[in-house]
Order: sequence, then structure tokens, then C-alpha cells
Amino acid sequence: MKVAVAWNHERSHVISRCGTAAPDHHSRPAAENVVGALRERGHDALLCEADSAFLQSLAGFVPAREDGQPGGVVFNMAQGIQGESRQAHVPAMLEMAGVPYTGAGPLGHALALDKVLVKRLLRDVGVATPAYRVMRTGHEDTGPLAYPLVAKPLEGSNGFGVHLVGERAQLAPTVQALAARYRQEVLVEEYVDGREICVGLLGNAHPDVLPFVEHDFGIRTARIITAEDLASRAQDEPARLCPARVGPELGRHLREAALAAFRVCRCRDYAFVLLRVDRAGRVVVLAVDPMASLGVNAPYALAARTSGMSFPVLVERILDAAHKRIFGVPLASREAEPAMEPAPGEDVPLPG
Repeated sequence: MKVAVAWNHERSHVISRCGTAAPDHHSRPAAENVVGALRERGHDALLCEADSAFLQSLAGFVPAREDGQPGGVVFNMAQGIQGESRQAHVPAMLEMAGVPYTGAGPLGHALALDKVLVKRLLRDVGVATPAYRVMRTGHEDTGPLAYPLVAKPLEGSNGFGVHLVGERAQLAPTVQALAARYRQEVLVEEYVDGREICVGLLGNAHPDVLPFVEHDFGIRTARIITAEDLASRAQDEPARLCPARVGPELGRHLREAALAAFRVCRCRDYAFVLLRVDRAGRVVVLAVDPMASLGVNAPYALAARTSGMSFPVLVERILDAAHKRIFGVPLASREAEPAMEPAPGEDVPLPG
């Protein structure tokens, strides 16, 4: 199958600069590893910049067949270049152009980027999230919020712009700095002290739950994931424990919360949910990522390896989930996969 891997690296190929620039993107090694994995599994894969020339590139690489049906699929790794709801831009372009793709649609990506909307949707289905306020100056009433607090941009990927606020005197300077840097309101929420668990999901109607990954912060004071951690630049980057030591009852609660978040945020094919287990054992959702990082050392890929999947098989399973969702049939190459992989039309839970 022809598969165009969409990503954003070169940010200059736009008509003009307007709106907040995206602070994050997949690394070149991550994108190239996905291309290599697809080729290893027998697909014709090409890395494509998702910019103003993107649709023209796709017209040349995955033109429609003679009957007008799609001639290929996009494996979407594009974080967006600039502006509002940036991760929704490429899916929206592909919807307009009639090119199928992996992952969430425009609505799912837009929802997940709005942290307050995610909280409201989760609470509507009975899933706990930290208490919060939305601020512009930091002088707003914090109400019943208890310190320490976590401040972060209202819209943005997990980890970016995250600051731990230990006392009232730190709140206004932190909020004002974030509002100025990211040109948006700031979400201020209660810090949840406890274990931090990553849950990866794979599939659609009945997603498989991958083995749990726990962030082990050791003796680190700031027990939160930052942009430096995500880029592996922090000297005290948390260790990742997989499979996390989780009993049956807690495991059930983690699965239920992650699956509810997957569905309510309109995720598709694969996703990553970040949760905390507080000192009382309550499961709280911190973030939902409908386009989990596919870096070979990222929690999602680590969970897949722990379940027995090689990286190429993981990448193709994501592609297969999208293929079945879009076309109603699995990829032809699935017939050659190891017995541990679900048979066409079945959903076999992975160990978790």
C-alpha cells in the first residue's frame, strides 16, 4: 500500500505568519523510523511535509484510482505549523481532499487540544480530573484550589509550558509569563500527588489496552512531565517502568478511565492517556493525546514492546486499525503476522 507519512519539520512553507507557532513536532528520527517500519512491512512509504504544498505532493504520490477511490493512505504525524487547533489542520485538509488517514479527525484533535473542554467532557461521563480555574493574570480568585498548583497553556500538547506553583506569590508571575509566551489563557489546576500512569490504546470499536507504563520520578522535586522530559533533555528525566505494578482492581479502574477518555475525546486508531492515582487510590485523568508519540523510546512504543510487538508491527497495526475503520477490511499483509496479533474482525486484549 502507498502510505504518505505526514509530519511538520520545515515551518517556512506557509503563505504568511499568523497565529501562535506550534511549539512541538515529532523528531526526524521518529518520523523516519515510521517510514522505515512501513517499508519493512512491505508498504511504499514516503515522508511528506504537511505544509502549503502538502495536497500537491499527495496528488503525485497517492492519486485516486480510475474508479475515484483513494490510491493510498496518510499516516498522520503532523502537529501543525501555526494557529488555532493546529493538530486539526492536516486532518481537515485530508477530509476536504478525500484522502484517508490514521488517527483522530479534525474534531478529535481540536477537542484534545482544549484542556478545559476535555475536563468538562470527562466529568460528564463520570471520569475524575483535577479541580481547576482559567486565568489571564494570576490575580483571579483561586476559590477552593489547594496548593501546589500546576499552570500550563490552555491549548497545547502534554508537557509544554507546564509549571509547578508552590505558593500564592508565584502564581501571578507564572500565569503572566505563560499567557505572554503562548498568547492564550492559562489553565491552573490542583496538583495530584501520587503515581503517574500512561495508558496506550490501539484499535477502535474495542480498543486493546497496552501494558501500563509508570513514570518513576525518584527523588525529583518537580514530579511532573515537562517539555525537557519529552525531548529527553532533562538530566533527571523520570524512568519508565513497564509493565507497571498494578493490582487487578486498580487496573480495571485505569482501563475504564482511559477507554472513557478515548471515546469521549473522539480518538481513533490509537491514543495515549495520562493518569494519576492519588494517595486515596482515586484515578484521575490528566491529559489525552490522540496522536501518541511514536519515538522508539516513548511510553507508547515501550508498552507495545512489552506486549510483544516489534516497532514495525506496531506501526502496521495502527495503519490496519485505520484501514479497517475506513474500508471495512484489514490490510492484506495482516495474514502473515504472528499468532499473537488479532485475527481480522477480532479484538484480543493485550496483557496490561
